[in-house]
Amino acid sequence: MHGPYLLFLGDITEPSAAKTGAGLREWRSELCIGQLRLPGCKVDLGLPDLSLEQAVAAGARTLVVGIVNVGGFIAETWIPTLKSALEAGLDLAAGLHHRLADVPVLSETASRSGRVLYDVRQPTQAFRPGTGEKRSGLRLLTVGTDCVVGKKYTALSLERALRYRRVKADFRATGQTGILISGRGVAVDAVIADFISGAAEWLSPANEPDHWDIIEGQGCLHHPAYAGVTLGLIHGSQPDALVLCHEPIRTHLLGLQYPTPSLGEAIEANLAAARLTNPRVRMVGISINTSRMTASEAGAVAERIGAETGLPCCDPLRHGVDRIVDYMMALTW
Repeated sequence: MHGPYLLFLGDITEPSAAKTGAGLREWRSELCIGQLRLPGCKVDLGLPDLSLEQAVAAGARTLVVGIVNVGGFIAETWIPTLKSALEAGLDLAAGLHHRLADVPVLSETASRSGRVLYDVRQPTQAFRPGTGEKRSGLRLLTVGTDCVVGKKYTALSLERALRYRRVKADFRATGQTGILISGRGVAVDAVIADFISGAAEWLSPANEPDHWDIIEGQGCLHHPAYAGVTLGLIHGSQPDALVLCHEPIRTHLLGLQYPTPSLGEAIEANLAAARLTNPRVRMVGISINTSRMTASEAGAVAERIGAETGLPCCDPLRHGVDRIVDYMMALTW
């Protein structure tokens, strides 16, 4: 993909639906020159509102669909704008289940205009089932008490903090937003179930003994809809360390009436699952999402959870992740 990017927000009304756009805005702001919103859109990423013509004039090269909607589909209301973007000279990128290339008018327009369609959620190679064989190098996987609690942001924050300390570390993306941010990875929820663990092994191959792969987690072991992808990722990642991500004020699993698990339940369930392929796995921290809390509330809950679990606890965006990295670096691996 070629930057700079124009982020397409369509006609969405909920901030959570702009997860991809918000991730790029947060972690690759230097590449994001503006946003394009259709009438009715109520989400604002704080970028300049640009038309296609203005964006091209400002140097944009790719229109990125910054939307993650339920079902991962390309809405009919978006297609005229996406088609116009191709005709204006922009490539298109999306991380939806519904492929850009499967929309006839977009495929035809891209071919005619010499533009590129990037469907980043679609694996570009075949995977095999996981083997569980021990690999050299060190791996940390972010897991959660629910979906959408900050696993990607936590992993990116840990990579940045480790690199700042000159520790060899690489973020390994397992979702479409992470792939767009890092430029590499595999969307494990688009991999055939039998091969998820194998895809995770491919994503984090054997490496130098002191190198850390910081692997973006997906789903939640306690979520009836998404536990399967989480389990495959845990087994294939073969993590040495886990960081549990949690939103303290959330009471029910995303989209369901099931209560969120306690921290103790989540810690033990994830460690038990991970021990299958790495008996020495350890939980090294709790990452909390306090975006819906005040600064004083966030500080108090971090202290409380730290005391309850005996693990460093912090919000990566509010507090940074130095507490977790300090704890990791003090352990023998």
